[in-house]
Amino acid sequence: MEHYKIGLVPGPVSIPKEFRSAWENDYASSDLEDEFFELYRQNQILTQKLLRTKNKIVITLGEAMSILWASLKCTLRQGEKMLAISSGLFGSGFAEMAGALGVNAEICEFPFDKIPEPQKIYEHVKKFRPKVITAVHCETPSGTVTTCLNEIGNIAREFNALFIVDFVSSAGGVELDVDEAKIDIGLLGSQKVLSITPSISVSSISQRAWEVINEINYVGYESYKDWQEVPEKKFMPYTHDWQSMKALNLSLSKILNEGLENSFARHSKAAELCRNTGYEIGLKLFPKDEKYSSPTVTAFYVPEKFTWKDFDSKLREKGLAVGGNYGELAGKIFRIGHMGSQADENLVQKGMNIIKEVLQRG
Repeated sequence: MEHYKIGLVPGPVSIPKEFRSAWENDYASSDLEDEFFELYRQNQILTQKLLRTKNKIVITLGEAMSILWASLKCTLRQGEKMLAISSGLFGSGFAEMAGALGVNAEICEFPFDKIPEPQKIYEHVKKFRPKVITAVHCETPSGTVTTCLNEIGNIAREFNALFIVDFVSSAGGVELDVDEAKIDIGLLGSQKVLSITPSISVSSISQRAWEVINEINYVGYESYKDWQEVPEKKFMPYTHDWQSMKALNLSLSKILNEGLENSFARHSKAAELCRNTGYEIGLKLFPKDEKYSSPTVTAFYVPEKFTWKDFDSKLREKGLAVGGNYGELAGKIFRIGHMGSQADENLVQKGMNIIKEVLQRG
């Protein structure tokens, strides 16, 4: 499918027409014009409000994976210790990435259908004494949301570790307070709740993190250090994307005008509708307990009488696209993305009606 009639994939999500309008403008060079740096500054302020933080906001080009790498390359040297808190594929992925960089990485592991437990994390941190602790707020493959970020942040501070959090698939749609959770580097993608193209990435960076970043002095495309004084100094390490920055501004403004609490409620209602309808038509939720489920994505087991390939094919025949899965969950779990523009009860109901029809016809 080049276009989805009913798109409920867990990102990239459908881009509203009002955001697509940003690409209709033939903007000038972002390197040269004061207006671009003012737009950058505005987006920093709006993002601080979205994330509830006073930390510096850095907005770079590239899909969110680029800043996952940046957060590690800019804070860790070979042989230094990192603890990845994992209750899913992306949590474990942090450790795999760190290992590729020569970092001494361990995993504090929890089942993929559950969420992390602070006491076990505390014991692991006390024993291992990592320099950096990583966590994932929303594990999109598992459809779960980590609700103990504040507790983990306190643990990180007690043991003087930096706390890095991937909230790529949650920020704006799930309750989150970066400063209260003591998150030193927060990672946000543009193609999830923000509902624009996967072209830019947003990081929140604390003063504690900047001190480490400046000490490590990593040099490379993903370097945060080169963005530390943007836009105060009107110079960037590479040419930015004015169209994407304008779309980001439209997206952030829309969420904040809606009101964060209203956005959280809209996502929760869409998720509740998805789960309840799923139960009614015979689907089995993947998380062990509904309270672990994310407001932005729901994960169900693939119905027993179907292979994932066959099930996906039948849904697509009727115009519905949902998400498959990866790694050990591939072929077993499918996902419905109700984040950003797709956190719409009418849209979710249309998608669930199609799933019901496919299940009834077999």
